[in-house]
Amino acid sequence: MTLNELNTLASDEASAWFEQCCASKTWIYMMVNARPYSDTNALTEQAKSAWAKCSNSDYLEAFTAHPMIGDVDSLRKKFANTKAIAAGEQSGTASAPEAVLQQLKEANQAYLDKHGFIFIICATGLSAQTMLEALQARLPNSTQQEIVNAAAEQIQITLLRINKSLS
Repeated sequence: MTLNELNTLASDEASAWFEQCCASKTWIYMMVNARPYSDTNALTEQAKSAWAKCSNSDYLEAFTAHPMIGDVDSLRKKFANTKAIAAGEQSGTASAPEAVLQQLKEANQAYLDKHGFIFIICATGLSAQTMLEALQARLPNSTQQEIVNAAAEQIQITLLRINKSLS
């Protein structure tokens, strides 16, 4: 997809394109309606600005589009529309020792139980051990602090996905 093609898509097609980057309907609406973008910098700035205007419920909606770190079945099944663009985001878990993967699974469940949403981290380039350490460090935080932390990670993921998707 080129920027020009994105600018000229029908609204429903543009919505589908933006949804592969971030699943918040509010964010998608703002991105579609801010077109046309003069350049990728304008698109990136709008993505950040729109995300900053979102509410906690918008953030939580976006988080639901992510599989749990290390949950391979979830990666395969959930939100197939992000499969191509999200490929490799959790590659750090591919060669992780079984013990680390088990700890990730347990810590992820504890995080979900405590906060009501899954642990969100921009996993690109991170090892399973690094993700586990970040998860363990963030687990004691308040839920409100974790919404803030996860939202900051989400926009990083979103920007990576936008850049991957534009040619």
